Amino acid sequence: MTSAIRYRNYDVVLAFFCAFLLISNIAATKLIQFGTESFPIVTDGGAILFPITYILGDILAEVYGLKLTKRAIWIGFVCSVTASVTFLLVSLAPPAKDWDNQAAFEAVLGFMPRIVLASLVAYLVGQFLNAWVLVKIKQRTGEAKLWVRLLGSTVVGEFADTAIFCLVAFGGLIGVGTMANYIVVGYLYKT
Repeated sequence: MTSAIRYRNYDVVLAFFCAFLLISNIAATKLIQFGTESFPIVTDGGAILFPITYILGDILAEVYGLKLTKRAIWIGFVCSVTASVTFLLVSLAPPAKDWDNQAAFEAVLGFMPRIVLASLVAYLVGQFLNAWVLVKIKQRTGEAKLWVRLLGSTVVGEFADTAIFCLVAFGGLIGVGTMANYIVVGYLYKT
């Protein structure tokens, strides 16, 4: 297989991987609740897109191998840190005299560094665990049983990611019951 064929579409998958990661981080600044008062379902706005990063991570690991998957994970990490630092600096910069939206900007993007910290820690642990489990299962089963690799790696990676993210992002800000609901709902939704 030639190098050009081997790496075809890697940049496209990588671009979507990074885009879904960044959009999910911004959307995660808002907790949302569905269901009823007696049976609430708590999640965040990023939960809609974030699972796609795991699907793309699986595609990267399966098609391009662990080395290029690690590269994609680190690129996503750098993109998220860059976005977080940018939002923090812009938030700290003095607003224009006639601009009345500083409080709104800070309410959404000012919380972003905590979300990004939570996301980055969870992301690194979850993505590396996901890729490692997928590769280890593949080493044991060979090319057969793709579904076992994909399901097994996603179940492990998503649980680590979800629990770490929820605890770091909203720990101390919401009650224990809401936190447990948030972790369980997030995990079940993502997997």
